[in-house]
Amino acid sequence: MKKLSRGAYEDTKGFVRVAETLLEVLILTVMYYVAWMRGYEMDYFAYKGKYVLMGVYALLVYVFFQNSDCTMFGQLHRMDLILGQIISLLLVNFITYFQLCLIANAMISPGPMASLFFVESLTAVVLVYVYTGVYHKLYAPHDMLLIYGHKRGVGLKIKMDARKDKYNVRKLINVEDGLDAIFREIPKYDAVILTDVPAQTRNDILKFCYRYRVRTYVAPKLTDIMLRGAKNNTLFDTPLLLVKGTGLTPAQRVVKRSMDILLSAIALLIASPIMLLVALAIKLEDGGPVFYRQKRLTRNGVEFEILKFRSMIVDAEKHVGAVLATDKDPRITKVGRFIRATRLDELPQLLNIFKGDMSIVGPRPERKTIADEYCKDIPEFAYRLKVRGGLTGYAQIYGKYNTSAYDKLRLDLMYIENYSLMLDIKLIILTLRIIFTKDSTEGIDKAQENAKMAELLYEELEKEDQT
Repeated sequence: MKKLSRGAYEDTKGFVRVAETLLEVLILTVMYYVAWMRGYEMDYFAYKGKYVLMGVYALLVYVFFQNSDCTMFGQLHRMDLILGQIISLLLVNFITYFQLCLIANAMISPGPMASLFFVESLTAVVLVYVYTGVYHKLYAPHDMLLIYGHKRGVGLKIKMDARKDKYNVRKLINVEDGLDAIFREIPKYDAVILTDVPAQTRNDILKFCYRYRVRTYVAPKLTDIMLRGAKNNTLFDTPLLLVKGTGLTPAQRVVKRSMDILLSAIALLIASPIMLLVALAIKLEDGGPVFYRQKRLTRNGVEFEILKFRSMIVDAEKHVGAVLATDKDPRITKVGRFIRATRLDELPQLLNIFKGDMSIVGPRPERKTIADEYCKDIPEFAYRLKVRGGLTGYAQIYGKYNTSAYDKLRLDLMYIENYSLMLDIKLIILTLRIIFTKDSTEGIDKAQENAKMAELLYEELEKEDQT
């Protein structure tokens, strides 16, 4: 099959994804119709009422798919797409089952819905592989030019090389080579990446790319993220952007706190049997305390005691102090290794959320000692304290355990500046997916390895420039 040209690529990629998504929603809705007709057909839906039910089901599937990023075929890994779709279908069928119970005014058999979920999950797996295959057949990865300023920008190539199926960084060029040299190189590539480039130089390059319709990826600076959350002020004929810098509004805080209380109470009720089993396993292994308490920072720099199930030996930090855990840290117990991998060690933080120390969604609260260290190199790291710390958030979902402090800050500021109730709901749904994703649980070992690779690559580029 012939690869599409750059122009055709941009014109058709979004359309193909939408068509694939709608086709899948249609297939899943037909499956629900068959399951409903065979297992739940009700006399008073003999006419057009059953089609209303199908429409509601299709809408639920589409909304959950869109809010779990599980239709980004060819962009996300297949396993991320599969997990996202299975979790979405589980939630949709759970809601639909109780919807049917309300209609029937009785607790109906869950058998047909369980069978439907199983068949739909298999169908989702097949379609994800088919759609991803179609994407890679139609669209070749971009040949890209990475333009960097600071040497840390080179590290982005290491990350993008992990997705050779989508990105092909063919060349790196330093802004010190001059704009003339950069402008000569840009037309040779399908896309450009700008990372850690000084503001004025970046503006010149971005205008050049915009003028000649060159696809451009920009690693945002902190001020860029702040501007993304700015409000338009059109009182004058000169456009103004208003950046408040106050975090959430009072109304947003009330809505967010109400959701935290409701969802944490429900989650505590559902998770209490699991929490009891985990507590028992920890106690039986070494007889030590079940909970680990640690001082963390939340909104406005206030300290609170975060609760976690203890995953390390007693007094693990007595001699080494506050250090991040590595993948094979000998301080982690057998039970601890399991509950860390499955995120069960985080469950007691539901109590922190219910109490008001934390929120369900927000920047991950740090220890004061670690936060102070980060602030020495990145003073803006304190901006994260404009909202309550969270159990999950942008940095936990889109980053990894080993993501750099600067990148975590960028992700957290993106959340703060773009907060909405729907964004919180989306991030909660996405959290269910990352529970089963190994990458996000990696320790600092991988980060150190990537840092070394980036340093070696930078040294090679320096040698090339000298020759």
